[in-house]
Amino acid sequence: MSNVLAQELIEAGVHFGHRASRWNPKMRPYIHGRKNLIHIIDVRETIRGLLRARKYLKQVASTGSLILFVGTKRQGAEAVSREAARCGMPYVSDRWLGGTLTNFRTIRNRLARLEQLEKLMPSEEFGAYSKKMQSSLRREFRKMERNLGGIRTLSRLPECLVVFDPKKEKNAVSEARKMGITTVALIDTDCDPDLVDLPIPGNDDSIRSIELVAARLADAILEGKATTSTDAQAAAEGADPEGKQAPRARANVAKRAAPRPPKS
Repeated sequence: MSNVLAQELIEAGVHFGHRASRWNPKMRPYIHGRKNLIHIIDVRETIRGLLRARKYLKQVASTGSLILFVGTKRQGAEAVSREAARCGMPYVSDRWLGGTLTNFRTIRNRLARLEQLEKLMPSEEFGAYSKKMQSSLRREFRKMERNLGGIRTLSRLPECLVVFDPKKEKNAVSEARKMGITTVALIDTDCDPDLVDLPIPGNDDSIRSIELVAARLADAILEGKATTSTDAQAAAEGADPEGKQAPRARANVAKRAAPRPPKS
């Protein structure tokens, strides 16, 4: 599996870092070498980071907790939103709103406003407004849908943030650290790995690199959810629909309750 994964990572260009002059010295353990003034990331470290992140995300998803995907780079926004939606998790792919985590109550109020506008626009009440007011409400709805549409399912603070390029998403990483939220991040050679909990060394500028890592992490989340569903189904099948004890349990209770024969 590792050989296949390594081949996929290399084909996606995950091992290409930034120019050597732009590197962060803290990334030294993750760098294999230098070629044409460009740092080459050690693919073995990428695999280790990816496997650790997958194991953790699978565990988080199995408990029913939320995982927030954050990737606002133009080249990766589509892949981030697509993979987050595929695994049923909230995402931020357009712009990180300050206070999304540290001022969560205000964000929830804005989401309530978004839902209100969504119900208002197709109703007859909307037609009673003036054309100027209708135009203003439509503009407000489009802006809120663009900024908040991906986090509509964020009913509570997430357990984990999956970040693509923590240098660009520094505000999101900073808020997560303040709130004690775990961060999993795809980090390039110009990033500081000490700012995230589970770094995945790799190219965070390539579309194919972002797509591959996002897809692998989304698969792990789906596996965690499947584990939860399987456990719940097994528990439901083992329970008596009438709230009574299962036949084997009843037999054991009856055996224990039966009177013992008198000693001779």
